[in-house]
Amino acid sequence: MQDLYQNLHHMINFRHTLTNEPRPMDFHQHQDQYEIYFFLTGDVHYFIEKQVYHLQYGDLLIMHSNELHRPNFQSKKQRYENCVIHFNPALLENLNSSQFDLLHCFNNRKFGEQNRMRLNPQQIDDIMKIYERMELYTRPQALPGSDILFVAAFTELLVFINRIFLNQGKQEEQVMIPDKLSSLFTYIDENLDQDLSLEVLEHVVFMNRSYLCRLFKKHTGSTIHEHILFKRINKAKQLLREGSTVTDTCQLAGFNDYSNFIRTFKKAVGLPPRQYQAQQRRV
Repeated sequence: MQDLYQNLHHMINFRHTLTNEPRPMDFHQHQDQYEIYFFLTGDVHYFIEKQVYHLQYGDLLIMHSNELHRPNFQSKKQRYENCVIHFNPALLENLNSSQFDLLHCFNNRKFGEQNRMRLNPQQIDDIMKIYERMELYTRPQALPGSDILFVAAFTELLVFINRIFLNQGKQEEQVMIPDKLSSLFTYIDENLDQDLSLEVLEHVVFMNRSYLCRLFKKHTGSTIHEHILFKRINKAKQLLREGSTVTDTCQLAGFNDYSNFIRTFKKAVGLPPRQYQAQQRRV
């Protein structure tokens, strides 16, 4: 537990953000980090894997480290407020009980599904009180022992979220993604090592490439090329962690040019593939 307190704000990173000019964000994931996102104000469509959620006040999103996501702001100037927590799931090994798994809601659902919980007014009030205490405990003038209370409040938050998740069951989400785009996402995921040019994709979904690009941008806030590139980088990271050679990884992740793969991977990850693989072996 001492390691937790020595690296507390790296293990549990809490942010309460308010801005009137939110900056566009790329597709992203948080390696070895899970995310809890609590939405307060703004006009935001939130993309997670193959779902797009039109957020309303009090919506709670949960994402594990492998789920691709990004907010898509519907206007450049807007009041945007949220509370976000990124945390290392390994720290919960000492906090779980034999009867209650604090990571249940993250790990026991299908990939890219059941990410949103729509809270009722009482639940919103309850969770706001937990966040207010967490924010209080992180202030520079916080009293001694506030780090312990911060961890206790975070643990309470996870119990709260899991209880909601367990009680709500599997709810049907209102899908904002057109069927054509859902088919496109599935095809891309299953064919990352194949040709995914626009010429190919427009025939896959039987749609003119110009219209397909506009539709994709409208619903995700990004381009098809950016989406494919991120998916391929993520696939490459997975292959390297599993022990594939850099050469095999290049081919299996859909990068036909080795030099381009090395440059692209280093730009996206911050390390060349071989160094990334060596670092993962040390973890």
